[in-house]
Amino acid sequence: MNTFTCFRRLSALALLALPLLPQQAAAQAPAVAGTTLDKAGQPLGFATAVLLALPDSSIANSQTTTEQGAYTFDGVKPGRYCVKALLLSYAPARSAAFAVGKDALTVPALRLAPAATALQEVTVKGTTPMLEQHADRTVLNVERLNTAGETALDIMRKAPGVSLDKDDNILYRGSAGVNVMIDGKLTYMSGAALSSYLKSLPASAVSQIELMPNPPASMDAAGTAGVLNIKLKRSQLPGLSGTYNLGLGQGRYEKSWAGTNLAYNVGKVRLFARADAGRYNSFNRSTMIRTIGDSLFNQENVWRPLAYAGTYSTGADVALTAKQSLGIQLRGGFDQTDAVSTSNSVTTDLAGNPGGRRQMTNPKNSTGDNQALNLYYKFALDSTGRELSATADFVRYANTNDQSFNNVVFAAGAEQGRQAEQFRSAASSETTIRAAKIDYVHPFAGTKWRAETGAKTSWVTSRSAIQFDKLMDSGWQTDALRTNQFAYDEHISAGYVSVNTTFNRLELKAGLRGELTQTTGTPAVGPVIARNYFQLFPSAFANYKVDENNQVSASVSRRISRPAYQNLNPFLDYSDFYTARQGNPFLAPSLSQSLVLNYLHKDFQVLSLSYLHETNSVNNVIAQNDQTKVSTSTPQNLAQTSTLTLSSGGHTDITKAWGVDNQLAGSYTQVSTTVQDQPVRLASYNWEASSNHTFVLPRSYKLMVGGEYSSPAVMGLYQTKASGSVNLGLKKQIWAERATFSLRVADVFNTSRFRSTLNYANVNQTWNNQWESRRVTLTFTCKIGSGKTQARRAAASADEEGRL
Repeated sequence: MNTFTCFRRLSALALLALPLLPQQAAAQAPAVAGTTLDKAGQPLGFATAVLLALPDSSIANSQTTTEQGAYTFDGVKPGRYCVKALLLSYAPARSAAFAVGKDALTVPALRLAPAATALQEVTVKGTTPMLEQHADRTVLNVERLNTAGETALDIMRKAPGVSLDKDDNILYRGSAGVNVMIDGKLTYMSGAALSSYLKSLPASAVSQIELMPNPPASMDAAGTAGVLNIKLKRSQLPGLSGTYNLGLGQGRYEKSWAGTNLAYNVGKVRLFARADAGRYNSFNRSTMIRTIGDSLFNQENVWRPLAYAGTYSTGADVALTAKQSLGIQLRGGFDQTDAVSTSNSVTTDLAGNPGGRRQMTNPKNSTGDNQALNLYYKFALDSTGRELSATADFVRYANTNDQSFNNVVFAAGAEQGRQAEQFRSAASSETTIRAAKIDYVHPFAGTKWRAETGAKTSWVTSRSAIQFDKLMDSGWQTDALRTNQFAYDEHISAGYVSVNTTFNRLELKAGLRGELTQTTGTPAVGPVIARNYFQLFPSAFANYKVDENNQVSASVSRRISRPAYQNLNPFLDYSDFYTARQGNPFLAPSLSQSLVLNYLHKDFQVLSLSYLHETNSVNNVIAQNDQTKVSTSTPQNLAQTSTLTLSSGGHTDITKAWGVDNQLAGSYTQVSTTVQDQPVRLASYNWEASSNHTFVLPRSYKLMVGGEYSSPAVMGLYQTKASGSVNLGLKKQIWAERATFSLRVADVFNTSRFRSTLNYANVNQTWNNQWESRRVTLTFTCKIGSGKTQARRAAASADEEGRL
């Protein structure tokens, strides 16, 4: 398909938006008013009144009541709402749901009772559930967990269907084809870069994790397994509010961190800022046993990184007029890691007779920094809900990696070794992303139909270089076979249209997205790799509310995962003399078909059925050279991968002070592909379970006891073994519940491991990866004012950041 044909199809999508052009503005939206009273019926002044839009309880507006307890929200759009009142030392009060139409409305007075302090007055029942299920997403409320001392990467393990592989890469629904967003903006990272960033982000800054196996057409089609959106905390309430936190941790080695998350809202301006920094002294040990011919290689690698990392974001939202708003956000991060890796490889024959050994010391220094600028504009065209919005993004990521490899070889039985190959390398990369998108929402007057349309374009440039040297008798000499440069350029144009409507208790939504991709990869040595392709991505959703307590939903979509930029880079990177990794510039994009069915009863996910079929899914494939004994891991396309998952879970109150959150999931995974011209087929049944118990104790204490278990499973070409852990936590609230001490012991019995086997072609390997899973952490968190997380806007660069 040529470029002209692709452009014509995109133009056809855009023409669908022509009937949705702005119409004459409607009349001024009505006001919603009310009062706040104490238990005796007296006016309660200076409380915070929050207008919540239903059904998702997102914040539509907020203000401080007058001295007489009065509040008025002007210009409220038609829809369903409720009002919540908050005041220090009082229990929150919430109104019944009401509908706003064309006329002004007065909400019945909200009566706030004094906050309870005795145990018999405290109950777990009625709190926000750990899991919330919606038609197109599952929401994990992180604040229900004891995350003391954890990072954002740690809590990803607690999300249903999410796991990490041996290199801390995020897997969702058994697939690496997942896009990770923060506040609706893609991180533009994957693999090691993404895990490093999430490790620098404390869990205390996270409010929710949204899991979207089938995102709507308005979002990028990237992510064959779906999208994970990490929502950070940010207050919407008037004045200054936020939190600051301090933490200490001890695993095998010490860690410390601190951070603050602030918001200042005054008049039509909302300012926010967040900064976190920490020092992390860590440890990782991996052991690998490989059978090569009649030899057995027993290898142990120990990695000791000392990292300094931090993240920040700041910005402002400004209401230009009653209908127009403008926003700007600057975010970024840095990390510096000094690490020393040691490797000890012992060779024996199959009978166990020694054949010599090799030791390696690998000092490494790496740095990384990133900056992102987001601009946002929204125009509410009228009170019927017609809305036009636009976003623009500029993102830059850069990193350097300097390391050396010092090898010593020992003969069989010898205590003294001799110097062997000595190498050093210096690598750098920089990726720049520019993206812009525009969206338009159009409700059809007098009907229950609503349409959306929009377009997006993005440009990506990535430049990488590596200098590899070998020590010779005459000194350091350039290794021409390993020294390289790589340039990657990408342009994506997209357009979409979607419609949704309701018929009594039935909600329907369908969309179609088209994306034109043009890429060029240029290595210093080798051919130029160019790809141009156009793809259509349909999606559909249905949600039926049987009654007030039961609902059934279904969703289906087709999606794509383009290769991560680092996976396209053909550089060869050694972790020890016998183990290396190399990128693959010939990777093709992965495509998937996904189906999800859910049945809910009172926020409890009674049943969820998920089916994911991927073609050309990208997984690491190890090729073994029987002569040099070197195993090289290279990302390759696997022909077909299918995963069928059945799960159930939710919150249950055993007593007033004992709440339980349980999750249970069973899966069947099948992989069919060809490796080194030989067919490979792997299949397995596996199940995962977690149970977390929260006990409300006297004097504002909370005790948390929980654990999780994963059975053996298939993960790409790896066959993983069982793993599990038990966790304990204790929280104490002080200063009228404005500050919290948290003590947590993670993986009490030190049982969390990544263990796996590889067995195909001439590869026969066993892995065992151990990290500091058992940790004791103590954190102190203090509130400044009070606040509630609000939904953030989505960035224009929503696809590209997930692949850096």
